[in-house]
Amino acid sequence: MFGPYQKVILQLVELPQAEGPLKGLCMELMDSAYRCIDKIIPSTDPKDGFKDIDVALLVGARPRGPGMERADLLQANAKIFQAQGAALDQVAKKTVKVCVVGNPANTNALIASTYAPSIPKKNFTAMTRLDQTRAISQITEKTGCAIEDVEDIIIWGNHSAT
Repeated sequence: MFGPYQKVILQLVELPQAEGPLKGLCMELMDSAYRCIDKIIPSTDPKDGFKDIDVALLVGARPRGPGMERADLLQANAKIFQAQGAALDQVAKKTVKVCVVGNPANTNALIASTYAPSIPKKNFTAMTRLDQTRAISQITEKTGCAIEDVEDIIIWGNHSAT
C-alpha cells in the first residue's frame, strides 16, 4: 500500500467489547514478524487510535442483518461514523487521507467527513469496489465481451432504491 519497504505504525481501533480479539490480532501480527510493521498500537478509544495519523482505513461498520433495509443500516452506522469523524477532526493530522470501507461506504464517508470539518473533503474517499465489479459483470453479460475487455468503469451514487 505504501511501498514494499515503507515501515508503518498500525494504530488499531476496536470497540471496547472487542478488546480481547484486538489483543489477539496484535499477537498474530507480532508473531508474523512482518518487516514493514514498525509498531502496533491497539486502542478502544478513537481519540487515542487516531492521534496524529496520516492514513485512516475505516473498515468497521455494522453489517446488514436479516430484514434490514438500507435506511436501517444507515441509522445504525451513522453514529459510528459521526464519532469517527469527530475523533479524526480532533486528533488526526489535517492532511490525513481517509478511506471508508464499511458499507454503505459512500454514505458513511460523507457522514465522517461532515463531522470532520477541519479535514478537507477531498481527503475522504469510499471503497465501493463491489458496485464497480457488479457494473463490469453486468456489462459483460449484456455485451458478451470478456471481463478483461471492460476498462475505465466509474460509478457514482449507490445501489439503493434512492
